[in-house]
Amino acid sequence: MVRICAKSVLWLSVITGIVFTLGGCKPASKPGANSRSGDIPVGVYLSFTGSTATFGESTFKGILLATEEVNARGGINGRKIVLHQEDDRSDAQEARSAVTKLIQRDGVVAVLGEVASSRSLAAAPICQENKIPMISPSSTNPQVTQVGDYIFRVCFIDPFQGAVMAKFAAETLKVKRVAVLTDVKNDYSVGLAKYFKETFTKLGGQIVAEKSYSEGDPDFRAQLTAIKAANPEAIFVPGYYSEVGTIARQARELGIRVPFLGGDGWDSPKLVEGAGNALEGSYFSNHYSHESTDPAVQGFVAKFKQRFNGEVPDALAALGYDAANILFDAIRRAGSPEPTKIRDALAQTKDFPGVTGKITIDADRNAVKPAVILQIRGKEFKYVQTIQP
Repeated sequence: MVRICAKSVLWLSVITGIVFTLGGCKPASKPGANSRSGDIPVGVYLSFTGSTATFGESTFKGILLATEEVNARGGINGRKIVLHQEDDRSDAQEARSAVTKLIQRDGVVAVLGEVASSRSLAAAPICQENKIPMISPSSTNPQVTQVGDYIFRVCFIDPFQGAVMAKFAAETLKVKRVAVLTDVKNDYSVGLAKYFKETFTKLGGQIVAEKSYSEGDPDFRAQLTAIKAANPEAIFVPGYYSEVGTIARQARELGIRVPFLGGDGWDSPKLVEGAGNALEGSYFSNHYSHESTDPAVQGFVAKFKQRFNGEVPDALAALGYDAANILFDAIRRAGSPEPTKIRDALAQTKDFPGVTGKITIDADRNAVKPAVILQIRGKEFKYVQTIQP
């Protein structure tokens, strides 16, 4: 089941209005058709509604800011970027449908999306089959870009993220006994748990309990009771914010006091709303910190806050901004909005100065980048340290 809240529907209506104001949408008979009409059509498919709506909302704001900036400078080679967006409602099947519409109906020359690995894995084969470049801002499962040579990403991948959290647990927190609670229906969660366990055990740690749940579950007490009996020093939960808050609250109710550890799927203001103070002092890996003193980060934060009523951008927004700008840079270098030329230019991206770090696309179409560790203090995510690849 997919839950669609009234607030998200309203937000989507606002965004839709902005997009159509930016350039309007003209249906196309085949992929890339609109590229001949003057403007450059770019597709965006994200979770504007559903269980992970904040991921899509934040990412789109970053994409929108980058698009407004490039169009304000006159566009790319004199041609404006027109965004066409589809809501996949946080559902993999809807993601396939959304990308098909963008390619066949809107004639987009490239696609930006998705945030979640499971939805990127569902839609990527359609982009590959139609030879339309797809750039995921933040899908970290390694299988995403393995779909084919038209699929790219601008984030680090789970083998690195899992190793980062395992090293942080073993070497910084110096814990020896960790329990793992995995969302078995989520490719991202299963992959991240796998890589965490591999590295943590290599470093001499012990996985004392392994339990699972499924997205949308309301009660985790049975799994947490078993975990408590194993007496861990920390609990790794590589899930999405939508369940992690409830898991943490129920754990504290059962008397579990050890810190929780997680990945970038925790990054949402909804996380603390769901958890209350149950995650106080816990840690997760992420792609950037708005507290960085890097001028590129602070410049982005200032522009984002000015554009979106003082809102501080999270990592999803920063990755959306980077994904869009890398695509625009590739179109400019390609000298043409022809999808195959864009694909070739994306593959040659080197040392691009992104907000989330200097980005070079490797031979597997992945970005090799550092990760940051953040700690939850009150309602804020505070920077702890940076870990290089």
